[in-house]
Amino acid sequence: MAKRIDVKDLNLFYGKFHAVDRVTLSVPPRNVTAFIGPSGCGKSTVLRSLNRMHEVIPGARAEGEVLLDGEDIYASAVDPVSVRRTIGMVFQRPNPFPTMSIRDNVVAGLKLAGMRDKKKLDEVAERALRGANLWAEVKDRLNKPGGGLSGGQQQRLCIARAIAVQPDVLLMDEPCSALDPISTLAIEDLITELKKDYTIVIVTHNMQQAARVSDQTAFFNLLGVGQPGRLIEIDDTEKIFSNPSEKATEDYISGRFG
Repeated sequence: MAKRIDVKDLNLFYGKFHAVDRVTLSVPPRNVTAFIGPSGCGKSTVLRSLNRMHEVIPGARAEGEVLLDGEDIYASAVDPVSVRRTIGMVFQRPNPFPTMSIRDNVVAGLKLAGMRDKKKLDEVAERALRGANLWAEVKDRLNKPGGGLSGGQQQRLCIARAIAVQPDVLLMDEPCSALDPISTLAIEDLITELKKDYTIVIVTHNMQQAARVSDQTAFFNLLGVGQPGRLIEIDDTEKIFSNPSEKATEDYISGRFG
């Protein structure tokens, strides 16, 4: 069940360094939101804060609210592990467990949670691999190592692993940056398919990709050297790319800086 994300006055820190300043934005369910902006402006930091991966870094902390259908994921009673199960993440470089079989890669999270029913695990593996548009390519070698797949297949395997636990939200941190154009297209097509069932937030340096796959786009920028990153504007992708409200957004999209 896809869920809505509301971020309110979010400040993010690495020790004493104020990395991101007062971000407020909303991501509707079954919607793809792209984060764009120059390197170091905080977009991946904001992404990682949406499932509490930010605080895994020693000294990192968040102030403000991240609400999932109205529930604050940073509330003191909330278990970060359950948050990460509900809000899945796909990283920049494909990171399957290389020696583990394709099937075991997909169901790793379920086995960790205690599921042992082989029939059920097989059903989930097939459903997730079909969902990641990978089933037809791997169905005859499910017991072969995941590390033997191509880069694009490995990334789709990681997406299958993320959706196997049936999250409500999928976060993707530059999921195509290590892939060739054909694999990139396959992932973009997959994102369009997945948004029927999931709320998706993607960080991308590729402006054309943001324009192709997202419904809304958030532009982040640095306020200055040593200053925190800030959300400059968020709007429908078509408007951001054709008629942004802020000059800085227009300058970035047109290639005048960044």
